[in-house]
Amino acid sequence: MRLDVKLPLGLIFSIIGIILVCSGFFYEKEILAKIQFNFNLWWGALVFLFGALMLILFFRSKKVSAGKKDE
Repeated sequence: MRLDVKLPLGLIFSIIGIILVCSGFFYEKEILAKIQFNFNLWWGALVFLFGALMLILFFRSKKVSAGKKDE
């Protein structure tokens, strides 16, 4: 049995990224005027992209390993 951590990592980072992006969208205008940079929105997008990359790599490796078994 081969241990592949890309699936749990991809799910965790994607969920955290979605939560951060959503919280970034719902900032109050007064807070955004003070900080002038929405960290939750941008870091959430970055974390979500990392999680999506892990999920893509996981499903791509499943297709490659399934192709090798057919040979």
